[in-house]
Amino acid sequence: MLAHNHRQTADGPDSTTQRAGCKDAASTRMDASAAPKVLVIRRDNIGDLVCTTPLLRALRAQLPAARIVVLATRYSAAVLAGNPDIDASCSYTKAKHRAAGESALGIYLQRIQTILALRRERFDWILLPGGAQASSLRFARWIGGARLLVRGDEDLVAGPHEVEQSCHLLSRMGLRYETPAPRVVPASDERARMVARIAAALPRRPSRLVGLHISARKPSQRWPAESFAELARRLAAEDSAFLLLWAPGGTDNVQHPGDDEKAARVLQLAAGLPIVALPTRRLEHLIAALSVCNAVICGDGGAMHVAAGLDKPIVCLFGQSTAARWHPWGPAYELLQMPGMEVKDISVDAVARAYAALLGDGVK
Repeated sequence: MLAHNHRQTADGPDSTTQRAGCKDAASTRMDASAAPKVLVIRRDNIGDLVCTTPLLRALRAQLPAARIVVLATRYSAAVLAGNPDIDASCSYTKAKHRAAGESALGIYLQRIQTILALRRERFDWILLPGGAQASSLRFARWIGGARLLVRGDEDLVAGPHEVEQSCHLLSRMGLRYETPAPRVVPASDERARMVARIAAALPRRPSRLVGLHISARKPSQRWPAESFAELARRLAAEDSAFLLLWAPGGTDNVQHPGDDEKAARVLQLAAGLPIVALPTRRLEHLIAALSVCNAVICGDGGAMHVAAGLDKPIVCLFGQSTAARWHPWGPAYELLQMPGMEVKDISVDAVARAYAALLGDGVK
């Protein structure tokens, strides 16, 4: 089994070295007093958008007068709510994510209105940190802009991680290469409601509140309910209480499969333990719940990256995913991955040891 413990530093490799391999690197540094209009398009999943927030953070720090706008999907847009590094965010709905009663025609009309509004901004830069995806390139072409930067092979010199390669676009803009921590900001009202709900459910505040996120999109990333329950029993002896977090719904939902049955099984096996059951019906709920945890145990996925954006220590369970590219960026973490690339093969003993190691790395 592969196990890693890391804490990222704020700065990446020397920016001069990074720029050396870029065909379109700016020949001079951009003046910090410049006020360009910058549009960042990131239409991927939740974790991808979280991994773009270090780029936004660096842009704001180096170009405080810039206008920075992000175009994302409605599915992931809550990641950007309250982010002080951007001036505005726009979102659109993918057809597969439309709500019940929402027409395809309606979402396409809204998309056209969004494109026209962004086109009127007349951006100086459009950045595609997600690479040359056909849909992102279409958005960039329709919106228009003076300069377009697309993450590509020239950005591989920055390192293997998604954050490193995304932030390498800074060098190509003539800015300093850096890789700050990601940033996710919980809504204050959502967080207050979460705190009140937990206080009502637990007779007393435990020494540590541990988030157990049991859902994962990829089958290889799913840890069994029995393993989560056994782990909870072990950690409860250390005066820990738990937030049991999962995507609600049934497994038969094609668009948004849920884990209601799995959560019920965990709760049955862990009966009598201090567990607060929290199905996260909206991304805002997940962000608020993770924000009150002292540590998080989860599979690789959106929740893991949200936890990283909230600076939460993480024990992360990796299946068929590239750890070098997708490990948590920023906080302390313990990463477990089996040679067979199946999370179900990771033992409870291994996770318990990783959690103990994480406690020794500054969990508060």
